[in-house]
Amino acid sequence: VLMMFYTTVAGWLLLYVFKMAKGDFVGLDADGVAGEFGSVLANPGLMTVFMLLCVVFCFSICAMGLQNGVEKITKMMMVCLLFLMVVLAINSVRMEGGRPGLVGKVVFAALGQSFFTLSIGIGAMAIFGSYIDKERSLTGEAINVLVLDTLVAFMAGLIIFPACAAYGIEAGQGPSLIFITLPNVFNHMAGGRFWGTLFFVFMTFAAASTVTAVFQNIVSFATDLTGCSIKKA
Repeated sequence: VLMMFYTTVAGWLLLYVFKMAKGDFVGLDADGVAGEFGSVLANPGLMTVFMLLCVVFCFSICAMGLQNGVEKITKMMMVCLLFLMVVLAINSVRMEGGRPGLVGKVVFAALGQSFFTLSIGIGAMAIFGSYIDKERSLTGEAINVLVLDTLVAFMAGLIIFPACAAYGIEAGQGPSLIFITLPNVFNHMAGGRFWGTLFFVFMTFAAASTVTAVFQNIVSFATDLTGCSIKKA
């Protein structure tokens, strides 16, 4: 049920990699950027194509195995995304007119986001926790996940809320926020088109890591139940 929504959003992110690289947002104001996202939502055929591309890509990662596929690819891309989020957070905090978005909202939103991801993500954590070597402490790993997840959520708040305040965008728009607010941020950054393309590449991999986690559960279920190989599953 979760994947019905998540693979669609992953498809949006992949589509935005191409849109950002092409310069579709260059010169647009906040309403123009919102209009670009509206045109995407009005094209179900295009969304379906990119959703299917993400599904095939994520199952391909699972087919490579847990360590050679899922672990190697996710580690590299998550470190890159974390670095880019730090750059964007610093940029947003320094925006003129962004200060009202910092007061109270960031911490509250970060706690809400971390609660959501840690509760919804409990299935994925259980899946990958079952592969951890017995020499590693589950308590220690749980603390690492908790701290890192909350830190990333806090940085996401630092990126989003000052930008919403600066550009007069409603912060309660849900998933579409990243597709409206951040292109506006990149439009006002030096080299924004380059940074924006990189960001959506890494975000696509971040979404793919979640999709892959759920797919890994399905693949593991199939291999345990039937004894078939990972690729067949």
